[in-house]
Amino acid sequence: MPLGPPPLLRSPVGLGRAVAILLGAVAVADVVAVWADLSLLDVMNRMLADDWSVALERDSDRADGLMALAAALQTFTYLATAVVFLVWFHRVRVNAEVFDPFGHRKKRGWAIGGWFVPVVNLWFPRRIAVDCWDASGPWQKPRSHALVNTWWKLWLLSLFAGEVGDRAYFRAEEAEEYRTAAQQMLFADSLEIVSAVFAALFVLALTRMQDDKARSGPREPEPVAVL
Repeated sequence: MPLGPPPLLRSPVGLGRAVAILLGAVAVADVVAVWADLSLLDVMNRMLADDWSVALERDSDRADGLMALAAALQTFTYLATAVVFLVWFHRVRVNAEVFDPFGHRKKRGWAIGGWFVPVVNLWFPRRIAVDCWDASGPWQKPRSHALVNTWWKLWLLSLFAGEVGDRAYFRAEEAEEYRTAAQQMLFADSLEIVSAVFAALFVLALTRMQDDKARSGPREPEPVAVL
């Protein structure tokens, strides 16, 4: 039997739309970051080619400013999105328990806590997402996990790529090291744009599934054959 207070069905539509909009803002911040990465890469290439000039110094200052702007935008949009996403994720987890009380491998609290516990945060959120996906699908019509898996893989890849790029940038001291860091950050920020898009698709799909299922009413009993 499920432990804790009984789950209450609440609409995830407003939160889902808010998360999707914020993920769009994350993608915009990543586009600015890509622009900053390309500017830094251009400056480092010219510097390594001994193409020093007043214009290069001006472009270098501009690249530094873009890097600072991109970092601020990414930090703000990521934090805002994370807060609203966690509220939405917990809500769809509770709703999924209404649809299927016994189809969940993790308790409700892990819908938030699972993101913060080291190591287990590499797979607990996906497991919860899959259970919610299965419970929220049409009655007796399971849906493919392809979108969930694609979102999760892109999220992990972008997370690791971003960490590598940031470490390379903060350790860099020479022009060649900055150029390598710019290339790594360019890859990470480009990947994060794709990751944000698939995250929005996942959020909107699961939100729509739960809304449709709630509107469809309780499951109809299966017909019993009369002998």
